[in-house]
Amino acid sequence: MRGLQGKAILVTGSSTGIGYAMAERLIAEGAKVLIHGREQNEVDTACRKLGPATSGAIGDLAEPATAQALVDATRKAFGRIDGLVNNAGIYPRGVLAETTAAFFDHIFAINTRAPLLCAEAAIRAFRLQKSGGSILTVGSINAYCGNSNLTVYSMSKGALMTMTRNLANTLGREHIRVNQLNVGWTFTANEDATQQREGKKPGWEKEVPLEFAPFGQIMQPAEIAAHTAFWLSEESGHVSGQIYEVEQFPLIGRGRAAD
Repeated sequence: MRGLQGKAILVTGSSTGIGYAMAERLIAEGAKVLIHGREQNEVDTACRKLGPATSGAIGDLAEPATAQALVDATRKAFGRIDGLVNNAGIYPRGVLAETTAAFFDHIFAINTRAPLLCAEAAIRAFRLQKSGGSILTVGSINAYCGNSNLTVYSMSKGALMTMTRNLANTLGREHIRVNQLNVGWTFTANEDATQQREGKKPGWEKEVPLEFAPFGQIMQPAEIAAHTAFWLSEESGHVSGQIYEVEQFPLIGRGRAAD
């Protein structure tokens, strides 16, 4: 075990996809997890599959009050909160030079504002418990640049890196750690649906060019979940304020690979 035995952890956006895999791995490591989603049936199904170490809550993270409600639900279910995973996010495409204020505000409300509000709610709880805590935020490698149809999404993830470093710098003396995973291309049901809407055929994930997936396939949610368990656990020690790239290739100074 990694030191997660009995820990109570809130994972936002955990009824499906990467968040579900994170919850599954954390439970396997001995943690208790608050499953969050927007649809009651999805949350109920996830809790049923994952078993008695879970509790569920629904809420729209575009609404500011949801952050505190989720932390409160975690403490009500398990008596405390020891960790937060800011996983929930959206990635709608947007045509460059046609961004509307409403489109921008919606993406930032969920991808940037909500993680901060969730972190602040968790920090208040950590302080009341006087036990420290750990916050892990899920970012994206798109934070460094991104594609032309992901400009606002990429901006929203870039802001999270500043948030992570700022909170870590502020909270270290209270034994509250804050780190971030910048995740690369990962296969989920939502990503599959998105790629097929954009013209790819079923099974596309097995034929990704090696330029984008040197190991021959894009990453799976369970691989991301393993990193989540490490960074939330005592195994990662006192490390805080780090942006960890979960990708198959280096993002800095990358040259063309030899054939």
